[in-house]
Amino acid sequence: MTKVEYEEMKIILGADHGGFTLKEEIKKWLVTEKYEVVDVGATGLDPEDDFVEYAELVAEEVAGNPSAGSGQVMGILFCRNGYGMMIAANRFQGVRCGEAFDVTAVKKGRSDDDINCLSVPSDYIKDGEVKKMIEGFLKTEFSGEERYKRRLWKLEMLGGGGSCCGGGCGNC
Repeated sequence: MTKVEYEEMKIILGADHGGFTLKEEIKKWLVTEKYEVVDVGATGLDPEDDFVEYAELVAEEVAGNPSAGSGQVMGILFCRNGYGMMIAANRFQGVRCGEAFDVTAVKKGRSDDDINCLSVPSDYIKDGEVKKMIEGFLKTEFSGEERYKRRLWKLEMLGGGGSCCGGGCGNC
């Protein structure tokens, strides 16, 4: 697998109260690693906030960028178990959010499924592992293999989500 030119990458971060502390730690680390970081919130620890708003803000940024997934704009979400954020983000066309639970799985998510958003379950990740998973997410490129491109095209067409000539060319 080749590595993305990550110095040019923009990372969109979002977290609810359950992921706020970890998001703040990761934000500092990403800045020291020379990434451009945009934090859409939460801006403070509010035990009454809901993950949906932050997932929406991140997903809108990722979905609204035509180069999302090619290494230019990537989203990272933080909450307690990761699932709510992932479900919310995946409701946006063009967003492919996976959950961080293993370094190898995250890298495969990038290389095979071109995930452009990562949901981090802050209650279930060991301190030393989260940075490794995020590095794998940010530095691994989509393989571009034809079978993976075909599968991504089919995903985009599910539920009438995309517009297409119907020929399965993947170019529409």
